[in-house]
Amino acid sequence: MADGGSTDATAAIAARSPQVRLVTSCRGRARQMNTGARAARGDILVFLHADTRLPDGALAAVGAAVSDPGVVAGRFDVRFDNPRRVFRMIAWFMNQRSRWSGISTGDQAIFVRREPFEALGGYPDIPLMEDVELCRRLKRRGHLAALRLAVTTSARKWEREGVTRTILLMWALRFLYMAGVSPVRLHRWYYGHKA
Repeated sequence: MADGGSTDATAAIAARSPQVRLVTSCRGRARQMNTGARAARGDILVFLHADTRLPDGALAAVGAAVSDPGVVAGRFDVRFDNPRRVFRMIAWFMNQRSRWSGISTGDQAIFVRREPFEALGGYPDIPLMEDVELCRRLKRRGHLAALRLAVTTSARKWEREGVTRTILLMWALRFLYMAGVSPVRLHRWYYGHKA
C-alpha cells in the first residue's frame, strides 16, 4: 500500500493486516503508484485504488490474461457499490467506452507487466489523467486486456457531486486533456487548488 501522506487512519488500517506492506511517498496518485511499483516484487503489477475491491478470482484472471505474450496490460470491468440502476448504467457505459477505446481509468484496477511499465518510466508524473496517459503509451507496446470480471468501486464521489455533474465533468476533463490542456490546469479545475 502506497500512502501519500494521508491524515486519516490509513497507516493504522494497513498495520492491522500483516500481509500489507505500507510504503510512503509524496502526494499524487502517479507518484504513489510508482512508489508502490518500485516496492513490489512481482513481474505483474496490479494498481488498486483504496476505495476499490478486487473480486474473487481476480489474480487468476490477471494471470490468464497475461499468459498471452501479446498482452502488456489490462483492466477489469467496474461496478459501483451502490446498486441503484443509474450506477449500473454508468458502469456499463464506462466498461464499453474502455473496451472500445483501449483506455482505462484507475477505478478499473489496471494491471501491467513490469517490463513495459518500467520501460515507459512508470506512470507519467502528472497530477491528473495519469491512468489515461499510461494506457495510451501501453497501447503502442501491445494489447490491453479488458476483463469482464468486475471490481467494485465506491460511488461516493458520484453521490456527493451528483451523477449528471460528474458525468459532464469527466467527459470535459477527458476532452480537454485530449485537446492538449495541461494536466496541472485540469487538476486545479478538478480539485480547486494547485497540484
